[in-house]
Amino acid sequence: MSLVQSRRALLATAALLPLAGRPAEAAAATAPKRARHYYDRAAALAGDDPVLRAIVKALSPDFSVPDARATTKTVAMPETKALGPLRIFDDVAVVGTSFVQATALLTAKGIILIDAMGSPDDAANIIVPGLRAVGADPAQIKYVVVAHGHNDHFGGAQFLADRYGARVMMSRTDWDLIAAERPDHAPKHDLEIADGQRLTLGDTTVAFHHTPGHTPGTVSPIFPVHWKGRRHTAMLWGGTNPPTAIADKRTNLSSVLAFAATMRRAGVEVELNNHGGADYGLTRIEQLRAGTTGAANPFVIGRARAQRFMKVMEIMLRGRIAQDQETTPRPSPAAALPTCC
Repeated sequence: MSLVQSRRALLATAALLPLAGRPAEAAAATAPKRARHYYDRAAALAGDDPVLRAIVKALSPDFSVPDARATTKTVAMPETKALGPLRIFDDVAVVGTSFVQATALLTAKGIILIDAMGSPDDAANIIVPGLRAVGADPAQIKYVVVAHGHNDHFGGAQFLADRYGARVMMSRTDWDLIAAERPDHAPKHDLEIADGQRLTLGDTTVAFHHTPGHTPGTVSPIFPVHWKGRRHTAMLWGGTNPPTAIADKRTNLSSVLAFAATMRRAGVEVELNNHGGADYGLTRIEQLRAGTTGAANPFVIGRARAQRFMKVMEIMLRGRIAQDQETTPRPSPAAALPTCC
């Protein structure tokens, strides 16, 4: 072999050497990520943003946003404190407790109330006087929108329907859920919310989007709000706690991804939640009440930050799914064989 031929052979051999490691590198790159990888990514993305840090905590496996279950007729609620009613926008008021809140959209033709707390007593003693305290007439409640079929969100709905003639709205799936479970204070089956449905009352149009996961029929609305006369676009995430089953968590993840895209198209820049302990909402309410934010409204987080909020939720849900997969016992090959003979 000539010297030139030897060099060519050596170069060819050297060129092939990295290829030997590539299958292993590719396998490592495509290997399932550990849950901790996702949790760390979410925390890094959240940084020092208190709103994003709050949702990281709320979706962590060692912390759960308390929420009543439709499968229990009597639910022991966590200790709560009264929440002073407040207009968080010119045309949006929040009433409730430190545990759960109802959000009132105040339109020129009446009120759209998103969620109704946990019982008729809550409606009579918190929602009704709370609306009056912010200058709204509870008799003008035209619709009660139930974001999901757990009794801390629908418990006062029938009371408001009976007293003021309000129509109660919920997804068909969650109407079926409460019909099957028969929880206390369940409203009578009324209006069904279709995915993408729009409801217009006065000068306000609300778009409803199905975001199943927390319950099979959770709904998250997008609607206009005004702060000091300026219009903004808001969303309210309908259910935060991840469901138990891995398959349901995957559904939840799909909802987060789809709703994030919907938010982007709609130009959402305001983030709201019906459990203000999950998203730093309670603190932001008190900041507004105290006037410590000046002319700014802390619920107006901007489009980019709203997308980061959804991205953090996505990553945390991927972590929860990965953790379930890590802790689920895998059947042995022998155990997987069918019994025979």
